[in-house]
Amino acid sequence: MDLIWLEQLMYQLSGWFMAPVLIAISILFLYCLNELGAFAAQWWQRQKNSQSYDAAVQGRRTERQKLAGYPLMAYAQQNATSTMEQLDVRALKHLELLRITARVAPMLGLIGTMIPMAPALKSLSDGNVQGISENLIIAFSVVIFGMVIASISFWIATVKKRWLATELVDIAHLRTATNNPNLDSDDLVEELTREAA
Repeated sequence: MDLIWLEQLMYQLSGWFMAPVLIAISILFLYCLNELGAFAAQWWQRQKNSQSYDAAVQGRRTERQKLAGYPLMAYAQQNATSTMEQLDVRALKHLELLRITARVAPMLGLIGTMIPMAPALKSLSDGNVQGISENLIIAFSVVIFGMVIASISFWIATVKKRWLATELVDIAHLRTATNNPNLDSDDLVEELTREAA
């Protein structure tokens, strides 16, 4: 069966993906820079408001603006009836876009690398050295951007995940201790372990 027409069609279609991939990589790079700035601001807020957070962990009411940088604790104080499951969902929502970016950026980088390879190989067979270099420059630039975006996003998501997990643990301790004031620390740990299981 002669499938040359299908090969030509796929070759033409793959070339059309280059512009959307470059646009998507550019948007993700800008998003990544924005998240890096937001991450630095949140780190600074956490340093500034750490004493207010410690007071909240001990059960003292704290103003919302003094818990800036601690989104789950601020939400838990404003919404005392919220469940731990709801807080889990909020934590996942905080990380969702970063995690998607960390996974999608390398894929887009790979797509952006492979698309110019076909014209580069064609230029090689035609003896067009300039065409090869132009296509390879695009290919390697896109993959570098994809890996940089993925690295930064993954790092931010990992640190934020630890921050949010710490807040969830502190909120769980606080609520368990408040609901069961007679629990000692060993009973508290045992109950939290049972809830986690």
